[in-house]
Amino acid sequence: MKGRFAVVFDFYAQRPRWSPTPDDEQLQHTTIEVPRDYSEPDGERITLALSRRRATVPGRRRGILLGVNGGPGGDWGLGRALPDKFAATPLQEVYDLIGFDPRGTGESTNLLAEVTVPRAPFDSRPPDSAFEILAQDMRLREEACARAGGELRRHISTPNTARDMDVIRGVLAEERLNFVGYAYGAYVGAVYGTLFPARLDRSVLDSCVHPDWTWREQFLWQGEAVQRNVERWARWTADRNGTFGLGLFPAQVLGTVEEVAQGLEVLGHNDPQLRTLFDGAVGNRAADRGQWAELALLVARLQSSPHDAETCRALLARQGTWRPLDSEGELRVGVLEATTLEHAWPCDLEVYYQDMRDFRKRFPYGYGVLRAQPWVGAFRTFEAPQAPVAPIREGYPVGLVVQADGDPMDHYAGGVAMAERLGHHLLTVQDSGEHEVYVLGDNPYVDAVVHRYLVDGELPAPRASCPGRTSRPNVPADHD
Repeated sequence: MKGRFAVVFDFYAQRPRWSPTPDDEQLQHTTIEVPRDYSEPDGERITLALSRRRATVPGRRRGILLGVNGGPGGDWGLGRALPDKFAATPLQEVYDLIGFDPRGTGESTNLLAEVTVPRAPFDSRPPDSAFEILAQDMRLREEACARAGGELRRHISTPNTARDMDVIRGVLAEERLNFVGYAYGAYVGAVYGTLFPARLDRSVLDSCVHPDWTWREQFLWQGEAVQRNVERWARWTADRNGTFGLGLFPAQVLGTVEEVAQGLEVLGHNDPQLRTLFDGAVGNRAADRGQWAELALLVARLQSSPHDAETCRALLARQGTWRPLDSEGELRVGVLEATTLEHAWPCDLEVYYQDMRDFRKRFPYGYGVLRAQPWVGAFRTFEAPQAPVAPIREGYPVGLVVQADGDPMDHYAGGVAMAERLGHHLLTVQDSGEHEVYVLGDNPYVDAVVHRYLVDGELPAPRASCPGRTSRPNVPADHD
């Protein structure tokens, strides 16, 4: 039998056959194999699906650029479609653009979970009486993940995705790779650099998770990140009380918001749907500076229609609640749950219940309480075979972190901490609630800075800033 390292080398020695896409001959696809468990490389294998767009100016080619976004583990990620997003940029001239569906997702070997339909109503401020059923929903969700996921579930992790990336690099016969990672993908990139420092060249980490937070802490801090945007909107709105009439001071504006929320609950005869939609609208729209006037007008119109349920429903019709794929069909991808079990979670449900009571008061907007309620980790059915990898930078070049100061998903503090931890330069997107900004967010200011770095090697200043994509509405303040 071959030794472990010889078996691993066999994976690097693969030479895949690329096939053009029928309606786009410049986009190629292929598959490769990787170990399900890197500690047992001669065991079960899984498949990774790859895509490629070759550099259009061969004389300027400087290697491959691999991208990962969404997550954890591809949740809402683009996977093989990511090179299409980069195709119309200067990156296409100098890089072979490589995409892949991370293990467990897309056209790669899937990690599946049985669909369980929650019994608890979707409520932005659930009463204590709902806590137990919310916990039971998560227990059933974890059991459904375990039934469908099998042994593969233990091997869906950030370190293994990073190892998969290095096999991709080797299969493509490249000494080093260049990387763009978004949100969870930024963490994957940081872990890749930690495990394979000699193999990473230029790297961009956009909308970072905090390198020191557990997954539970990451979830919890989203509540505060959303609230920061709401409070900034309240200050802006208070300065324009003559236009919107919601209050002269931020606290008065937020008081008006709460009056509307309570009125909607009464109007719905204690059915939380209208109030829940409103809480979502306040948190979500406050992140987008361009919607600040629209949000203020929404609050004013709801305040002026306290007894008109039909008008209130019409005004809130645009606001969504939860992801439909979580409750449709018999099977779904279960990578999100598996990856977040890399860290330990409290088993004492009272820990979650106490946090929910706190978040119900402090962070009701943007569905903040969802970040505090029990998660599948409280009922975990497996222990991660490897401890989480703490990102460090030893042996690869300084890179770039991009972080919006009002990112509602990955708190700004995470980007600052990641830049400090790795010694990377930090590009702050100012006065912005953007998330996954470079190229995907159509922010020309960010794109110009990052293009210069990835194409020409020109980093911005160690602590640089640029504007957000959308400016605040052009509504004069009362005292301008």
